[in-house]
This record gives sequence, structure tokens and C-alpha cells, in this order.
Amino acid sequence: MMSDDKAELGNLLEILPPVEFCCIYGSKIHPNNKDQTSMTDYIIGVADPRQWHSENLKLNKDHYASWLIHLGGARMMVKYGVVRMHDLIQDILGWERFYLSGRLQKPVNILVDNLDIKNVNTVNLKAATSAALLLLPSKFTEEDLYAKICSLSYMGDLRMLFAEDKNKVDKIVQGQFHLFEEMYRPLLEEYEAKNLLRFSSAGDKQVNILQDCGLSAASTLVSSLPSSIRSEMAMKLGDKRILDGSGRVRQQVVIGSKEQAAECMQRLVRRKVMFSSTRQAVAGLLTAGAVHGVRYVANKMRKAWKSWL
Repeated sequence: MMSDDKAELGNLLEILPPVEFCCIYGSKIHPNNKDQTSMTDYIIGVADPRQWHSENLKLNKDHYASWLIHLGGARMMVKYGVVRMHDLIQDILGWERFYLSGRLQKPVNILVDNLDIKNVNTVNLKAATSAALLLLPSKFTEEDLYAKICSLSYMGDLRMLFAEDKNKVDKIVQGQFHLFEEMYRPLLEEYEAKNLLRFSSAGDKQVNILQDCGLSAASTLVSSLPSSIRSEMAMKLGDKRILDGSGRVRQQVVIGSKEQAAECMQRLVRRKVMFSSTRQAVAGLLTAGAVHGVRYVANKMRKAWKSWL
């Protein structure tokens, strides 16, 4: 993104109380985005949301739905969402809600990063790569991989049934392919070094990827998933205790096949996404106010219906 564009998008921060983290996501960071009316979406991280909202109410009362002003603030705004930094880090590392972590598995433009969240997010990207590989066959393209990673945060999202473009994932990946490459190529090269993946050129700058679908390789992928997912998988599939390279005892999920692990992991992620997306949809409607909320949903539904025609 050009520096002038980044400066323009950072103008919002000039009227808000200080923040620890801020990034933008969505169509505004598409290199080929021509829609000047598209909304700019922000994720804002702060140490204490209650205190931050109290200060922001004094500065930007019009940012809040009128009925919420009397309650002292809200967690979600029309154009920006505010999260406690502790909760943001917990979701990135553990997929506790799989909402913010899902957002950060896709390209974002970071404007403020006082706690080096970009580096922390590497754990999230590796987990997303492993989850996608579990769901993919033995041979696929690089674009297939990014599409599968992108789709993780939409599995179980009820809005995809009626209020989202059915081609949304493909459009995100195709519009930001080089940004996905920048994010995930280092991890793919790491997996290649471990003999989990092999690359071959397919012409036209397309890359074919072959993966080891054996039990040992699948177990390695499962080991890179967040602990919350592994623990739930262990409850369903069983586990055993092993010593890792540093001599520490670690839980290992017992799997019968790559397909079994993929199915179990997919069910768990879908359930998390269904819960968090429903919660955020309701919160968004409440905090945006009735009129703005209805307009927003109507606009999303109109785009979704067009995609099905």
C-alpha cells in the first residue's frame, strides 16, 4: 500500500484515544479495489477497553449507538472493533474464539503495533497452514492452499448462507495473492525443508504442491495446531504423553489417519466459528444502532444475492 494511502487510513487514529495495536482489513487493502464507497474496517487493541471507551465517548460520542451511550460504551463500532490486548493475543495463540485469529490469517495492513503482534501472529499463520494442509489432498496449487486457509474462518459462519458473496474466498485470494505469498511462503519453505511438502512449477507462475499424507506427517501437522484444538481432539480421538526434543512431556493426539484428524479438526473449528460469528453479528447490530445495522445487513445481502445470480 502506498504511504499516502496508509497515512489517510491512519487519520482515524488521530481522533481516538491512544491504542496499542491497530490494523485494517477487507476490500480497502485490495490492490485492485475500485469501490470508493467500500467501508474501511479496523481492529483496535487497547489495554483496558472500559477505560478506553470512557475516554472515547468524551471525544467521539457520535461513534456510538444512542442507546449505548447511557451504558458507558460498547465493544464493537460501525467501522472499528475494540479488543483487550490480552484477549487478542489469547485468540491469536489459542484460537479461543477463532474470530480475530481468523482475521489475521488473511492480509491486513498494520498501522500500530506496540507489542509486536505481527511476530506473535506467526504462530497463528503456522497453525492455519497446518489446518489447511490437513484438509487438502496430496496434490494442489498454491492458490488452493491460500483459499483453504482463507476459508477456515468462514466455516460455520451463518452469514455465508445469506449475507455473503458465495465467491468471497476466491475474490480475496485472487485479489491479494501476492500478499498471501508474503505471509505464507516462509512457512511453506520451512515445511518443504521438513519434507512435508514438495513444489513443482505448473507454468504461468502457478505452483503445484505435493504433500506427504502419511500418518507421521499428519501427526506433525496436528502438533502445530493451537493447544485448545489439540486438547479437544485428544478428548475425541485419544492421546498419549511423549517427550519432545527439549525433554518436556507433551500431549500428542492419537490419530488413525490424516482424514480422521482433518474431519475432527474441521468440526471443532466450524463450531467455534459458528458461535463467534453469531455473537459478533448480534453485537454489531446492537452497537451500530437499528437503522445503520439494517442498512449494513441489507447491503451485504444484496451483494450476496448478486453473486448467486
